[in-house]
Amino acid sequence: MKSFINVQDIGPLEKAMAEAFEIKNDRYKYQHLGKNKTLMMIFFNNSLRTRLSTQKAAMNLGMNVIVLDVNAGAWKLETERGVIMDGDKSEHLLEAIPVMGCYCDMIGVRSFAGLTDREYDYAETVLNQFIKYSGKPVFAMETATVHPLQAFADLITIEEYKTVKRPKVVLTWAPHCRALPQAVPNSFAQWMNAADVDFVITHPEGYELDPKFVGNARVEYDQKKAFEGADFIYAKNWSNPGVANLGDYGKITSKDMSWTVDTEHMSWTNNGKFMHCLPVRRGLIVTDDVIESPNSIVIPEAANREISCSVVIKRMLEAL
Repeated sequence: MKSFINVQDIGPLEKAMAEAFEIKNDRYKYQHLGKNKTLMMIFFNNSLRTRLSTQKAAMNLGMNVIVLDVNAGAWKLETERGVIMDGDKSEHLLEAIPVMGCYCDMIGVRSFAGLTDREYDYAETVLNQFIKYSGKPVFAMETATVHPLQAFADLITIEEYKTVKRPKVVLTWAPHCRALPQAVPNSFAQWMNAADVDFVITHPEGYELDPKFVGNARVEYDQKKAFEGADFIYAKNWSNPGVANLGDYGKITSKDMSWTVDTEHMSWTNNGKFMHCLPVRRGLIVTDDVIESPNSIVIPEAANREISCSVVIKRMLEAL
């Protein structure tokens, strides 16, 4: 595996899931693979779970790890071509990337959407420059449009906690005070479509995700109807994807607090489990009583980030 961005990159899901549980049972089984190998983690944006889980996974596999915060201690990087660099950006990404590649065997990149230019974001401009110019395997630690390590961990968690063979999984939009990217819901939709689940997406009208991620999911604008009989509720805000109206891209076009997941919402489910990628804004996305309830599995979900990342890095090490 030379790159990891979408669910297709992981190959057959059954095999990947089996590998995940094998590694969870013995996290250091493949430590020999990473001996004298170096992972470089590039952060253009803040991180807690991704930073910690990815570094832990790499260390479990015997790797050395270099962490670079682009906005804290490195030169400010220009990402656009054809510009006159007379501003505050001292180095171009096109020089920086191959230099980074000199010091490592593998690169993880975290770079969020700017939420101003949909074409630029959905072209994955920054990530694709790393793939093209680094000369090293590259995996996504959340990009402008996807967060596959999170979605893989979500699927592992659902597999662990499901009580029926084919559970009903609902991705629900919830309100937020800031405009957030669509990366997490995009990847979650992509991975759930590939899994053996009954998958439903619910959100206010106008918040439709890109069809390439929605896939065969059922879209339900009535949140209560969507929640009925659900085994898992995955709450997440996203700003307007601009599918219905390009001019709305990246904007907050709804602040409907009736979409906040509370006890009443969860009562519509089949004793459903509550999920969220974290960090979560309490009182906006979810109420205290729901996220602190026995049915909240946000912590085990976060813990599985180490496992999903371990599988991905292992696969990449095996391909070196």
